Amino acid sequence: MSTPELYNLKTELLHAIAEASDLDKLEEVRIAALGKKGRISELMQALGALPPDERKAYGQVVNSLKTSVGEALEARRQELSREVTAERLAHERADVTLPVREGPLAEGRIHPVSQVSDEISEIFADLGFSIAEGPDIETDFNNFAALNIPPEHPARQDHDTFYFPPGPDGTRALLRTHTSPVQIRAMLKTKPPLRIIAPGRVYRSDSDQTHTPMFHQVEGLVIDEETHLGHLKWVLEEFCKAFFEIPEVKMRFRASYFPFTEPSMEVDIGYARQGDAIRIGEGDEWLEILGCGMVHPNLLKNVGLDPERYQGFAFGLGIDRIAMLKYGMPDLRAFFAGDLRWLRHYGFPPLAIPTLAAGLS
Repeated sequence: MSTPELYNLKTELLHAIAEASDLDKLEEVRIAALGKKGRISELMQALGALPPDERKAYGQVVNSLKTSVGEALEARRQELSREVTAERLAHERADVTLPVREGPLAEGRIHPVSQVSDEISEIFADLGFSIAEGPDIETDFNNFAALNIPPEHPARQDHDTFYFPPGPDGTRALLRTHTSPVQIRAMLKTKPPLRIIAPGRVYRSDSDQTHTPMFHQVEGLVIDEETHLGHLKWVLEEFCKAFFEIPEVKMRFRASYFPFTEPSMEVDIGYARQGDAIRIGEGDEWLEILGCGMVHPNLLKNVGLDPERYQGFAFGLGIDRIAMLKYGMPDLRAFFAGDLRWLRHYGFPPLAIPTLAAGLS
């Protein structure tokens, strides 16, 4: 191709670039000029057929043409891109006066069960207790036999406990009915002194306004050579004062019966009614909140401890029910209904981490 023909080709291509009305048409011009089968690409391929003395000069002219067309394409592409952006800005306007969504840290909520579990753990950690955990599926030994619960006890019946089908050896695993099996596992694994709490899910075949088939419980255990009933009373008093955030608490211990403790007691806490509200620590009315007692000697024998040397105390309370009492939630079933409106009302901000120094609630 002669020099005049190259000049005419350059003029034609630059005119086509200038006339491209949008980015799609500009891309068609680019492909026609610089694509694999484009007109300039064909000129570059023809270099190999030229005599050596003509190849250099011809190559310089074609490269200059290619550079000019490439620069013109880029300049036109930027110009058309600015026009597209201006067009979008003219028609796609954002209303910046609308309120901004606050995001998960502001809108998210911690379930009251999780929050109260953290509050309880914080209190007992300050008293020197560690947290122990165990499986939800348990053996009969850990859940009943080791706890001195006899075979004829009502809690062992199918109407109260969720059993699995019998295994090859005839035994049936079960969903734990309390977190006491965690205490058994801890005593079998660790020699005294022992000071633990065991929070977690438990399961019983029951359902009404104050009972659900699955609920949450925390139990405490202390085993050493010197613990006595006075220590138990002091621990529970300190827990109630810290949990309900009151300076003094009225408590009374009533004799009761549990297979795994002797003596056994139920604990009531004093309260007063003011309209629909309940004020803990005031008044002359009583409300049961937990059960407790000194660890039964038979239980110590079942885990290989000498009851003549070791003794201790245990206690247990429902996390869901104590949460209802503290935060005024009337129906236990709502805890597990998955209603976001309920969670937004009773839930806690994600960063509301309970500490004794800053306040639990």
